[in-house]
Amino acid sequence: MIEDTMTLLSLLGRIMRYFLLRPETLFLLCISLALWSYFFHTDEVKTIVKSSRDAVKMVKGKVAEIMQNDKFGGLDVLDAEFSKTWEFKSNNVAVYSIQGRRDHMEDRFEVVTDIVNKSHPSIFGIFDGHGGEAAADFAKAHLSEALRQQLLSYDREKEKEKDEKEHSDGLSYPSILEQQILALDRDMLDKLSAVYNEAGTTCLVALLSDKELTVANVGDSRGVLCDKDGNAIALSHDHKPYQLKERKRIKKAGGFISFNGSWRVQGILAMSRSLGDYPLKNLNVVIPDPDIMTFDLDKLQPEFMILASDGLWDAFSNEEAIRFIKERLDEPHFGAKSIVLQSFYRGCPDNITVMVVKFKGAGGKATEQ
Repeated sequence: MIEDTMTLLSLLGRIMRYFLLRPETLFLLCISLALWSYFFHTDEVKTIVKSSRDAVKMVKGKVAEIMQNDKFGGLDVLDAEFSKTWEFKSNNVAVYSIQGRRDHMEDRFEVVTDIVNKSHPSIFGIFDGHGGEAAADFAKAHLSEALRQQLLSYDREKEKEKDEKEHSDGLSYPSILEQQILALDRDMLDKLSAVYNEAGTTCLVALLSDKELTVANVGDSRGVLCDKDGNAIALSHDHKPYQLKERKRIKKAGGFISFNGSWRVQGILAMSRSLGDYPLKNLNVVIPDPDIMTFDLDKLQPEFMILASDGLWDAFSNEEAIRFIKERLDEPHFGAKSIVLQSFYRGCPDNITVMVVKFKGAGGKATEQ
């Protein structure tokens, strides 16, 4: 009898060991207990889950509705989704700028027009900061005023020597832009390096007069113009480390480029030219030298131009951006707000700033301020 009892207990022990205590059995038991608890004991949890599902459906429906409405009419309610937004509007220029998905807003822009003397060129600037806001703030605060002062001096000299073909000091809009941008970089480096601030910024600046457009660029902000035939005319070219000319220069200076999500100088900076960035300037691997291009407005007879930080160009090609804005010039922001929001909903992770400047139709002259 005792032996039979021991045999039975031994058999039960084997069953427990080989079936009930197996990992698969224990896992299924835990799942069953969790489901039983969910369906019969946690009404609060069910309510929360149901509410979350309803919220997700509502957001999906809202996004679907937004994406179907390509022109983004009446999207003021969506401004709350962006922690910071800026906008500017005058007779012929509109700017829309959002912080987007970044933790900080480092984009800056500048618009300077001379209302008293319309013969003086207008100044338009885009500054896309990195490593903090200090460099972009410095560029916005100082460059336009320095340009304005030198342009006034240049115009006075030009009046005195209007009968001469060339000025004695050799000044021109391109030379003024180059001088002031390089001087700005020197001042910026002095100020920021003194407090060990490693911030830097792009610099895209346009001088617009009645017959001429002059554009200077440092970094990867970009300008594009729509000519009389609707073609996209590049006003600038990005400075990227992978470009052959830039790569050779960096290598000659003893630097290198490496891929870390994108090609970067010393594995750090995703552009090969900038203002600020004193540690990389000390190595001479990043330079502030601007590329400058001049355009004859009488020849091009442009309709509008776009100046924007790289947040736009991560989502749009030059040609696509021109087509998009051309269809929306009648909007309050000349399409700037629409294309910024479209870039955001296409997944751009960066700050996005877009400036649209409209021209007169006849002769390609700038619209009156």
